[in-house]
Amino acid sequence: MQDEISSRIAKLLTERGETVSVAESSTGGLISANLLAIPGASSYYLGGSVVYTLASRRAFLDLDREKVKELKPLTTEMVEAFAVAARLKLDAIWGIAELGATGPSGTPYGHGPGVSVIGISGPKTASILMETHSDDRQANMQAFTSRALELFEETLLLD
Repeated sequence: MQDEISSRIAKLLTERGETVSVAESSTGGLISANLLAIPGASSYYLGGSVVYTLASRRAFLDLDREKVKELKPLTTEMVEAFAVAARLKLDAIWGIAELGATGPSGTPYGHGPGVSVIGISGPKTASILMETHSDDRQANMQAFTSRALELFEETLLLD
């Protein structure tokens, strides 16, 4: 668990009266688990979903299918659309989305293992592509989660 950064995020959200919702894929709920591990999470965490499959994406997010079809998989443009959808689904101030391939294999789209895109939607937006070049599934899940929390904190602190 990323207790220190999660505590800082919780403090910022609580002080501001802001909320967050999460849609994560290859991190499998670890981003949400870290945000929920802090006492008082019910004041800022509205909910989240693991959108690991197409069926779950359709069930848990209201994505514009035509728009998503036009986006390349595992791009910052795609994860930004997912972050917006996560935010809007629960009427949160902030949305976090993560999509990736943890390993040991890559994606059907030609990406190798160890790649993730992370997006933040809200009053400020941000997105990044992260590559570990590793096929270690558990290590990648942890690395992607850590980077998502870091990006969220960085975005919260933008002027």
